[in-house]
Amino acid sequence: MQAFQFGPVSLPLHRRTLTVVLGLSLFVALVALAALSLGSYPIGAAGLWQALTGRADPIPAMIVLDHRLPRILTAIGAGAALGLAGAMVQTMLRNPLASPDIIGFTAGANAGALLAVLLTGGMILTGALTGGALVACAVIALAWRGGLDTQRLILVGIGASLSLGATADLLLSFTDENTAADMARWLTGTLHARGPADVALIWGGLALLAPATVWLGFPLGRMAFSDDIGVGLGLPMTRLRLAVTGLAIILVALAVSVAGPLPFVAFVSGPIARRLTRSGGPALAAAALTGATVTLGADLAARAIPVVRLPAGVFTAMIGAPVLVWLLWIEARKGRL
Repeated sequence: MQAFQFGPVSLPLHRRTLTVVLGLSLFVALVALAALSLGSYPIGAAGLWQALTGRADPIPAMIVLDHRLPRILTAIGAGAALGLAGAMVQTMLRNPLASPDIIGFTAGANAGALLAVLLTGGMILTGALTGGALVACAVIALAWRGGLDTQRLILVGIGASLSLGATADLLLSFTDENTAADMARWLTGTLHARGPADVALIWGGLALLAPATVWLGFPLGRMAFSDDIGVGLGLPMTRLRLAVTGLAIILVALAVSVAGPLPFVAFVSGPIARRLTRSGGPALAAAALTGATVTLGADLAARAIPVVRLPAGVFTAMIGAPVLVWLLWIEARKGRL
């Protein structure tokens, strides 16, 4: 085990976890370079370097700096936010099926953002935060029976997700055809036409939330055990659950605001990260990088298909569906379903 010291704070890190984090970081960087180079206007290594250093011709510079780079940075940031949110909620509830996109948090943020756009023409982040918070409060309240029942929470959350999906379809019926087509594409999850404002929003939000994420990392590792152990260690379990839930909602709202409700990214990141690190804890750094890898890879696949420009959410769903079946099979074998 390797320990990193930041003033009075000591951060222990297993060697395997460190290796996985470094490997995922390198892989994200390589995929990002591929995404910068590939497309309908291919740019070689020399042209890419010239564009990044400000020495390229106007057209390659515009393609790289104004179109591809903001899209890639937004994909990495949104994927990291969803990966973090998923790993935190799954660890808190001790269930790999209890991710924000399964238990309704993402659907609430999505519906709130959509309603804000239809009513005001903007205020997406405010609408996403409000919708996510309201749905989270409703789901937790309905699942509370002398304590938080995880299985009940999942069932209530699935019902909330389905209901809010139908609500989103209903809201779209009140718009004109062009607006409905654009919003339907966004509801699937897309990174098309991202700009510097989207990059600033997602990365600024992640930077502001980073201290809270690091601070919650230690108690989250202990919340993976039973409540009795947590109380015995002196952890304020109720306040910690509220803090984790609030942080997860903000992370989801940020991601939804810039990329739409990318399905299954929050769901798959935690289990894949824990499998890679062989850790029973939250594996937050690995989960964030896994989410970034899945989102960036899905967007690159969406761009690679000629003629038809499919949203990135189509490919994240194709990745997430087999993982969902796999986790359901594991939970069934353990007698939890």
